[in-house]
Amino acid sequence: MSSNGNYRRQPSLSRRASRGATTTFSMEVFDNEVVPSSLQYAIAPILRVAAEIEHERPRVAYLCRFYAFEKAHRLDPNSSGRGVRQFKTSLHQRLQREDGSSLARRSKKTDAREIESYYKQYYDKYLLALNKGDQADRAQLGKAYKTAGVLFEVLCAVNKTEKVEEVAPEIMAAANDVQANAEIYVPFNILPLDAAGASQSIMQLEEVKAAVAALQNTRGLTWPPSFEQHRQRAGDLDLLDWLRAMFGFQRDSVRNQREHLILLLANIHIRLIPKPEPQNKLDDRAVDALLNKLFKNYKTWCKYLGRKHSLRLPQGQLEVQQRKILYMGLYLLIWGEAANVRFMPECLCYIFHNMAYELHGLLAGNVSIVTGENIKPSYGGDDESFLRKVITPIYRVIEKEAKKSKNGTAPHTSWCNYDDLNEYFWTSDCFGLGWPMRDDGEFFNPVQDVGKGKNAQGKPKKLGKSFFAETRSFWHIIRSFDRLWTFLVLGLQIMIIIAWSNVSVFDIFQPTSLYRMSSIFITAAFLRVVQSILDIILNFPGYIRWKFTAILRSFLKIIVSCAWAVILLSCYLLQSKSFSFTKIKDGLTFLDDVKGIPPLYIAVVAVYLLPNLLTAVLFVFPMLRRWIESSDWHIIRMFLWWSQPRIYVGRGMHESQFSLIKYTLFWVLLLVSKFAFSYFMMIKPMVKPTKDIMSIRHVNYAWHEFFPYAKHNYGAVAALWSPVILVYFMDLQIWYAIFSTLCGGLIGAFDRLGEIRTLGMMRSRFQSFPGAFNTHLVPTDKAKKKGFSMSKSFDQITASKRSEAAKFAQLWNDIPVALDMAAHFRSKDADLWKRICADEYMKCAVIECYESFKLILNALIIGETEKRIIGRIIKEIENNISDDTFLENFRMKPLPDLCNKFIELVEILKDCDPSKKDSVVLLLQDMLELVTRDMMVNEIREIAEVGGSKDFGNQLFASIAFPPPNTAQWEEQIRRLYLLLTVKESALDVPTNLEASRRIAFFSNSLFMNMPRAPRVRKMLSFSVCTPYYSEETVYSKSDLEIENEDGVSIIYYLQRIYPDEWSNFLERINCKGSEIWENEENVLQLRHWASLRGQTLSRTVRGMMYYRRALRLQAFLDMASEDDPSEEDRKSQRSIYTQIDAVADMKFTYIATCQNYGNQKRSGDRRATDILNLMVNNPSLRVAYIDEVEEREGGKSQRVYYSVLIKAVDNLDQEIYRIKLPGSAKIGEGKPENQNHAIVFTRGEALQTIDMNQDNYLEEAFKMRNLLEEFNEDHGVRPPTILGVREHIFTGSVSSLAWFMSLQETSFVTIGQRVLARPLKVRFHYGHPDVFDRIFHITRGGISKSSRGINLSEDIFAGFNSILRRGNVTHHEYIQVGKGRDVGLNQISLFEAKVACGNGEQTLSRDIYRLGHRFDFFRMLSFYHTTTGFYISSMLVVLTVYAFLYGKLYLSLSGLEQTIVKFARSRGNDGLKVVMASQSIVQLGILMALPMIMEIGLEKGFRTAASDMIFLQLQLSAVFFTFSLGTKVHYFGRTILHGGAKYRATGRGFVVKHEKFAENYRMYSRSHFTKALELMILLIVYKAYSAAAPDSRVYMMLTLSMWFLVGSWLFAPFLFNPSGFEWQKIVEDFEDWAKWMSSRGGIGVPATKSWESWWNEEQEHLQHTGFLGRFCEIMLSLRFLLYQYGIVYHLRVTGTETSILVYAFSWLVIVGAMIILKVLSMGRLRLSANFQLAFRLLKMVVFIVCVVVLILAIKFLKLTVGDIFASLLAFLPTGWAILQIAQACRPAVKKLRMWGSVKGLARGYEYIMALVIFAPIAILAWFPFLYEFQSRLLFNQAFSRGLQIQRILSGGKKNK
Repeated sequence: MSSNGNYRRQPSLSRRASRGATTTFSMEVFDNEVVPSSLQYAIAPILRVAAEIEHERPRVAYLCRFYAFEKAHRLDPNSSGRGVRQFKTSLHQRLQREDGSSLARRSKKTDAREIESYYKQYYDKYLLALNKGDQADRAQLGKAYKTAGVLFEVLCAVNKTEKVEEVAPEIMAAANDVQANAEIYVPFNILPLDAAGASQSIMQLEEVKAAVAALQNTRGLTWPPSFEQHRQRAGDLDLLDWLRAMFGFQRDSVRNQREHLILLLANIHIRLIPKPEPQNKLDDRAVDALLNKLFKNYKTWCKYLGRKHSLRLPQGQLEVQQRKILYMGLYLLIWGEAANVRFMPECLCYIFHNMAYELHGLLAGNVSIVTGENIKPSYGGDDESFLRKVITPIYRVIEKEAKKSKNGTAPHTSWCNYDDLNEYFWTSDCFGLGWPMRDDGEFFNPVQDVGKGKNAQGKPKKLGKSFFAETRSFWHIIRSFDRLWTFLVLGLQIMIIIAWSNVSVFDIFQPTSLYRMSSIFITAAFLRVVQSILDIILNFPGYIRWKFTAILRSFLKIIVSCAWAVILLSCYLLQSKSFSFTKIKDGLTFLDDVKGIPPLYIAVVAVYLLPNLLTAVLFVFPMLRRWIESSDWHIIRMFLWWSQPRIYVGRGMHESQFSLIKYTLFWVLLLVSKFAFSYFMMIKPMVKPTKDIMSIRHVNYAWHEFFPYAKHNYGAVAALWSPVILVYFMDLQIWYAIFSTLCGGLIGAFDRLGEIRTLGMMRSRFQSFPGAFNTHLVPTDKAKKKGFSMSKSFDQITASKRSEAAKFAQLWNDIPVALDMAAHFRSKDADLWKRICADEYMKCAVIECYESFKLILNALIIGETEKRIIGRIIKEIENNISDDTFLENFRMKPLPDLCNKFIELVEILKDCDPSKKDSVVLLLQDMLELVTRDMMVNEIREIAEVGGSKDFGNQLFASIAFPPPNTAQWEEQIRRLYLLLTVKESALDVPTNLEASRRIAFFSNSLFMNMPRAPRVRKMLSFSVCTPYYSEETVYSKSDLEIENEDGVSIIYYLQRIYPDEWSNFLERINCKGSEIWENEENVLQLRHWASLRGQTLSRTVRGMMYYRRALRLQAFLDMASEDDPSEEDRKSQRSIYTQIDAVADMKFTYIATCQNYGNQKRSGDRRATDILNLMVNNPSLRVAYIDEVEEREGGKSQRVYYSVLIKAVDNLDQEIYRIKLPGSAKIGEGKPENQNHAIVFTRGEALQTIDMNQDNYLEEAFKMRNLLEEFNEDHGVRPPTILGVREHIFTGSVSSLAWFMSLQETSFVTIGQRVLARPLKVRFHYGHPDVFDRIFHITRGGISKSSRGINLSEDIFAGFNSILRRGNVTHHEYIQVGKGRDVGLNQISLFEAKVACGNGEQTLSRDIYRLGHRFDFFRMLSFYHTTTGFYISSMLVVLTVYAFLYGKLYLSLSGLEQTIVKFARSRGNDGLKVVMASQSIVQLGILMALPMIMEIGLEKGFRTAASDMIFLQLQLSAVFFTFSLGTKVHYFGRTILHGGAKYRATGRGFVVKHEKFAENYRMYSRSHFTKALELMILLIVYKAYSAAAPDSRVYMMLTLSMWFLVGSWLFAPFLFNPSGFEWQKIVEDFEDWAKWMSSRGGIGVPATKSWESWWNEEQEHLQHTGFLGRFCEIMLSLRFLLYQYGIVYHLRVTGTETSILVYAFSWLVIVGAMIILKVLSMGRLRLSANFQLAFRLLKMVVFIVCVVVLILAIKFLKLTVGDIFASLLAFLPTGWAILQIAQACRPAVKKLRMWGSVKGLARGYEYIMALVIFAPIAILAWFPFLYEFQSRLLFNQAFSRGLQIQRILSGGKKNK
């Protein structure tokens, strides 16, 4: 897909790269840049100059390095800096090596003369030659002046060493000139704002001139006398310079924000309608538009806190614009230096509020009351005073709080995260900090010692948590979504009441039924009590910061809810004749019409429901609710005080009336379906059996029953109902999946998705393409018609619109068809022309070929005679065509022969071989003969006369212009003509590449979808793209491609087999055979590039995102180009046009790669740094931002200083543009969002697209970016969009089955899933990339992600939460797509899903979930729940249903209740009871989750394809994969909520077709899947052994089949989806590797991959950091394993019919005995194994003999049977596991008892048992060779269907090379 070659051939569409336009890679590492950070900026420039001039003047290079060595020694004489000693030693060694050789090559007598002569030469012959006015290359000049400056510095040092007293005058003059110009030619990003840049094209744009002029209006400003006096005199200072002088901002930060502000103002200015006059004067409307958007949040904040904002404007109209720009510049400068404080937007508002007030005082000349002098800024001073005095103190608070998190292991309640600190500024208390801020202020208290943090009264002041505390508890699920659970509980209660009363649904309004159902109000009141208590308990540390009124409200809530619960219950139970309520009753006689219900109760319920009635009214009228919540009236505040706490966010989020109706209708239909199903299929069938069970009086218990005389058998009822109730709470998720699938399919159909899904469908509508293309992608002044129509038609292209067709695409290859048509045509000219014109593109192609034919003849023929002959023939042809007599006077049969000759001629011209001149002459003569003798009916006399000449054959065409002038335009025309003439494949076969077909089909389809019209490029919204990068692969190195895995497969071998057609195309493109490719260095570089563009690498992402720039340049060219032929003046000014195109593209698009470690990689010589530099060299507009960690010495101490740096490539090297100092390390929370945050200051424009580094883009999609950005201006409801959602194409799903499953799952989410979330549900958030943000909105509201450690692990979605809470709007658009790579191996997928599940677990605890759950209306809350954490909660309920069902069955079967119930059913003939006992099964949520996938496939590819894909999905065991994924989600989600431990899990993005070892799979899935599956397996075995309800195997299998499927999936999926998982040799190697791992001892520094002990300790890490509640829950959950032993021991034959509790007590003797044996062996190993090995072996023998003897005695005297032994294993193994789990939870106590060694030994034993149970079936199956073949087909069916050689990949590549 690379098209860099086009850049070389079409300079009009390329920006000149300093290293050529083709993709190049330097193999050189930064050897000259490997400088310690403490010396980097003093030494690196000198070494860079030395490297540059070494080939030309080695002695001068030596002198530079010698000077660098001296300077380094002078800067750090003691070599105290990190790496300085090694650097100086290495440099000194190099100097010793090069001294002699460089001295020998010295051209002058002394070093001083040598460097002086070179300096003069460099200045005269290079630097002055470069400086040619307008023609000068700015970048080269800037670099040259820097080089000259370094050379002069070295020259002075050499002169001093050699005691040269003075420098020559001409040298001094040159040096002064260099110094003066070096300050002018400063590096720039987009706008060259210095004096030398005024002539650049971008600076000539009217909008830029207007914005620059506005910033330079410093009239009336008073400058400090000492501030840059020379620039003051020159008048070079602007408004931002004045702000820097006043407030102490950094120089580079000011430069950065100056460009930022100019670009914002310029882009808004050019879009104004009506057009501003004059254009070079900044319009006030542009300033106001930016001001309003930039300060909207600030003004809202001021209004919320009841403060007047500080945006005070002067009276004079002339000064207003200046003042507004000063305010905007001040805010941007504050934001630009705020570093991590940018995550706290209201803190920035506070800073700006005070500084803007000071700014107003400065400009108004206010006088201080205290000093009587003019007001001065509180924090003015040097360049870094703002950073040092304002930002750094706040940063220290953040940093010290972050350290309290202990890397995410401490409880969230023990430290303040970004949100806590920011929410301090949501209260008026923040103004108590004052300005300047008081060091002893409440906000800064966390930094102080507890002992010192006491005020005068001795009370400690503590900032603490703010409005919310993220207490780790499952109760957050109830608390955040209390309305959902209340609704479900009340619905369940009503259904049970109706079913229990045995009344028809139509009779529910009878008095008795109504009375019973009215009890739901009592339930609701009690649930409200629970909610009120949870609000207090779960927010325990949070209310420390609450005001008294908020605390009062919380406690009043509890009191009132308790009072309502008591009152409602009392009135409900009140009978009409009881108590002394007669008077009240008499007053309520009007309620006696409702018979059967106490009137007092009705009255109380009516009062109780009054608030709900008001809520319903507000729900129906959302605009009223929006106004109420946004209002600051005190009466409304009092009203809202009770209903919800007043906080800054979450107010006025409600949607329009129409949106409300849509999502309400969706949920009403869904809930009706859900409750109907639940009632008729779940609740009602359970009632009759439940009543029968409760009527059983005499139960023969098989064990010791503690409550033998309890009535109604409540235990059995609970066992039966618990799975039903869990399914009831869970199945709303299933109904959501069904309804969202139907709704999404319907919306997608109306959006016209899938209308063109094949090339055949595309061809049928091809005539409409140019019209659709021009309607959407070509700017026009016509207004777009609004509204929806069932058909979407566009005008077909006519002859008068041919220029529009040219804009659509290049001409179709229709020449062969036209030739055939003409050769066999026997009718009239008009009929032939009519048939050709039937296809406009065939007509255009014929005309182009004819015109090209004439052009070639004119270029080749130089003889006058030949020209006359050709001219006469052409005139004859054209006359006949115009007279419609062409077919009469010309024979068409020889036309194909003429075409073949012409093709031969074009082939020769294409190769341009001078030796073939004679062939060209012969071809021309043949063609002339064909035309004149075979085709022309009437001979032309003039040609006949020439033919009659004696020397006709020798003279004609003997002299031709061959080869013709070889220009890029000629090459392109010949190549194009050759394609038109030779491409004969049917359109059905073009293109053959599946990916190309998919892209063409999608692009074609998108042209017929609804999208905004594209504006002209200059009038479009500007945008940036940001890609965070850490240390992933950038470009594959040669060794990366060649290195083989254990199977002998290399990356390049893999790619050759997976992409065979693309590999063949690549070899053809570079004109090389596969075996020769490694022999040529250039070919190797191209190969690296080819392979990298097929992996998930940074180079692929950069290539894709730079398509935006290429598309913009082409679109800008089309905007500027005239449809008429260009005049001579236009041709002369072509260079100007192309520079304008570059300028416009730079104005609109910026790409930042945030390679945070680039500085360290560069200093350490890491290859990735070279790769990143190459990306910048090949993409000149690419910018890289990184965090530079520099060691600086201050006051004799070395300290780390951090900088945010932006660089670009100049002359194959990186050039620093901006360097902004940071208050400290940028990474103190989650890494990725803080990486984005440091670089966001370098982004530009009004929109920002976030792109991950595993993404790609396509040129045809980049053309639609203008349309997408216009969505910000479209009507999307009551609020404009703040995030534009974009669909993704998963490009990694074409090889393995796992990749296909993941691709389908991800595709369904990013298409149909997000489509429904946006429309109609209005709950779409930001789920990662590639969404487009309203940049101004988000930079003023906390950024594009959140970064608090742990809680914001899923950082992306919090940007969506934050946007919605702050009244944003998130939309979704599917007419544009971006490529996305996904994980392709099971372990990679599991790590990814574990990360997402952990992130959702943390989300559940977050304030954002709580606030959205409470602030959304009821139906929007339902949507929100089921599309965020609710999905994981429902997944957990699915698994809990299995547990509840099986443990319920275990209880019934082991207790004897089941047998009694079955006997009762048989005696009564109660079939219903028998059915309910034996037919409860579970619904697999994973299977139903496939519904959206099938719908989306059907919608976009056709339902026949969807049906076949569904079949293939099942055949490839997708159900196993999705069931296995269910286990991953549930394990990590549950563990995170219970214990924490959420962390980023690197999945790796490589090519995974390799075998994972058994030990690796065991480590990964042991706790998440294997232990749970084995537990369920034991449950199923025990149930089969002791069940009375399922006596035969058929009934048992029907009952438990789905659960056995779950067990099998969780146990064997990792091996089933493991390549070569059933190959015997691999099995043997895996077992040996696992045995070695198990036996290895752990210890300090031993990784988990090498030792079982290390891994075992790692697996318990979450228990080491969990709290008391976490440990308690773990212990309580472990107690379930004791049920096995308690039940089974009473069923052993050795116990007979005895049911005494002593039986169970005696069974514990076995456990105690086993523990004693373990302890004896453990102590023996410690004390005897080293020095008394024989004694230890004897001890083991004695223990073994004792065990055998005890077993024999038990069999002999206690009648112990073999069955009892196996049953005992089922009883005691779970008990041992329970003991082990409890011991791990109580690890500190166990260690104190010195039992930890025994616990470890017990754990090792269990690991052996579990591993062997899993490994044995795999080893047995590996004996059958056909299983290996079956598994390969299963895993790689997608590849097999494409004929790929997967078998060769799996078997290893060595023998196939």
